[in-house]
Amino acid sequence: MNTAGHPEAKTRRGLELTPFRGLRYDPERVGSLAAVTSPPYDVVVRPDGLRHLQSADPHNIVRLILPQADTPAESNKQAAETLHHWLAEGVLIPDPEPGLYVYEQRDGDGMLQRGIIGALRLSEPAEGVVLPHEEVMPPVVADRAALMRATSANLEPLLLTYHGNGAAADVVEHTVERTPLLATTTEDGFRHLLWSVTDPEDVARVQTDLARHQALIADGHHRWATCLRLRTEHPSPGPWDYGLVLLVDTARYPLRVRAIHRLLHGLPVADALSALDGLFRVRHLATPLPDALAALAEAAGTGNAFLLAGDGSFHLVDRPDPGLLARTVPADRPAAWRSLDATVLHATLLDHVWRIPEDSPAHIAYIHDTAATVAKAERDGGTAVLMHPVHEDVVRDLARQGVTMPRKSTSFGPKPASGLVLRMLDR
Repeated sequence: MNTAGHPEAKTRRGLELTPFRGLRYDPERVGSLAAVTSPPYDVVVRPDGLRHLQSADPHNIVRLILPQADTPAESNKQAAETLHHWLAEGVLIPDPEPGLYVYEQRDGDGMLQRGIIGALRLSEPAEGVVLPHEEVMPPVVADRAALMRATSANLEPLLLTYHGNGAAADVVEHTVERTPLLATTTEDGFRHLLWSVTDPEDVARVQTDLARHQALIADGHHRWATCLRLRTEHPSPGPWDYGLVLLVDTARYPLRVRAIHRLLHGLPVADALSALDGLFRVRHLATPLPDALAALAEAAGTGNAFLLAGDGSFHLVDRPDPGLLARTVPADRPAAWRSLDATVLHATLLDHVWRIPEDSPAHIAYIHDTAATVAKAERDGGTAVLMHPVHEDVVRDLARQGVTMPRKSTSFGPKPASGLVLRMLDR
């Protein structure tokens, strides 16, 4: 794991956000804007979610971000051909001039998020400008890189956060007073609005303000790593020096932080529990999912805790044996890292107790939706491991120390919808 420090004093430069000529759906060529959008590629729960999105509209963005064919090479070729076909047909059209984009998401529960979409100059973690907080899985990076090579496009933005409350946020606030470029409501109840920022003074205010800040990758570690890999394959300076991002100022718009759960294939709940005998406290909960999650939250307030499911009931697992942790959790990391639930899950449970390889799709899946994780475990005879979310401050503090958390430790949201604006790299 990377433990190189990233103190702000060593930052070579701040965030460098550049306008770009966005590629967007022509509303007159699709059924509806909501029908062509998708969650980020790694949130789509296969195969149910994928099939649902494919049937929503023949031009749904999922046909680009998750193309389906017999082989990966054929899938990527298919995505490239689909993209160029949609361009030729005018389904996707470029905006008339480069700009930044203000993006707003709002739901019926009072959640409001606003940020700026632009092309951000890529930087290595050691530069301390864009801070990763999770490890990545090399096969996923290779998969995303092959797709990006084939399409020569940033198909969906990463989600980055920063603490500013300055001029960039002011530009966002006065921009949303204008008529948006698009407005649509997706089936999850979120209202999405997009504005362009093309005025040179507004763009300059945003750029000057952001140049003083660093950002945390909230969602999109694999796509960021993909962009860094592909930058080395193309001439510099050039469009491959930048990646498509949504920057949210959490000083004004705090994000929700949720957990990412694990589905362990081929490990029945009974076997998972028997392996914990004498190592963790295990309590059976005869309660519905909301009450079981409340019990998990309470237990997580005093130590490591997990909720196992898949046999029709819930089992609260907590109070790990201190000797077990001492033997299995690496001691060369900060205390905040050693005490993370994700650390104990991966270093202790997956590696030493259950002997499950964390990077093998045949053995483990990472799922954002809690109920979907439980349902899949019950259907497939596996074990769902439900996690309690980590606070954003913990994530940011570790990232500033250059300490990466175990992969898929957090889920920041709401995530930007894919399909609202794309960025071409060969035009």
